[in-house]
Amino acid sequence: MANITAGMVKELRDKTGAGMMDCKAALNEVEGDIEAAIDWLRKKGLAKAAKKAGRVAAEGLIGVAIDGGKGVVVEVNSETDFVARNEQFQQLVRGIATVALTAGADIEAIKASTFPGGGKVEEVLSSAVATIGEHMTLRRAAALEVSPGVVGSYVHGSVGDGLGKIGVLVALESAGKPDELAALGRQIAMHVAAANPQALDAAGIDPEVVARERGVLFEKAKASGKPDNVVEKIVESGLKTFYKEVTLLEQPFIHEPSKTVAQAVKESEGKVGAPIKLVAFVRFGLGEGVEKQESDFAAEVAAAAGV
Repeated sequence: MANITAGMVKELRDKTGAGMMDCKAALNEVEGDIEAAIDWLRKKGLAKAAKKAGRVAAEGLIGVAIDGGKGVVVEVNSETDFVARNEQFQQLVRGIATVALTAGADIEAIKASTFPGGGKVEEVLSSAVATIGEHMTLRRAAALEVSPGVVGSYVHGSVGDGLGKIGVLVALESAGKPDELAALGRQIAMHVAAANPQALDAAGIDPEVVARERGVLFEKAKASGKPDNVVEKIVESGLKTFYKEVTLLEQPFIHEPSKTVAQAVKESEGKVGAPIKLVAFVRFGLGEGVEKQESDFAAEVAAAAGV
């Protein structure tokens, strides 16, 4: 039997909202596998839909740069959040985003490109590490391009032009008015920042995610004792609800919740003066998927003082 720790129980409880004893039972049932325990709790109706929130660990800034039908978003990490307020670091991130407009989203290509004002990006980054005194890294980058059309953007938690904690790009394909398209793109980007959709539409969701959701829905419906044909209808209905929750086009538009994002885009065509196609989006949240090493600050101070 797996050794179930209090930390594992807490992690499962934080992710599911289920009771402590239920979480412990679930972990015992699946030999300590957190993801399997989430599914076990959901099948028993003891947890809400799992959301892999994860603890945001890395500090630093998200940088966004736009040039008409092209946009880029980059993440530059640092050790502490103090660096995000450092003017030199902000200029560094803004410059890297500008470079990415030409170099594209490949990290090595960005590092090998010339930084505004001279020197390679990799050299400028190393110099900043020496000057500011913290380890920094260009973690990731993404780019969207559309023609004709515009790439709209939004930065949440802004600390400067194009810099913040969350950066979003939205590509709108259209021959319509660029200023109206940019305004619509910003609204949709704000929606993406808030709603955090998994994909543009159902076709874009990872098949493994869909299979997992189907399995949970099936087990829950089967437990109700209903006939197989009814169970299948329940599963399909549940999947439709799931798609509405996690796909951008089907989500209720945060600016007008009575409409879906797809409906809002369609209704904007009159103002824009041409058909509009929402092609793609990118959302970067600072530190996504990187866990911060927890520390006992009081213990560190005591150790430093020789206590």
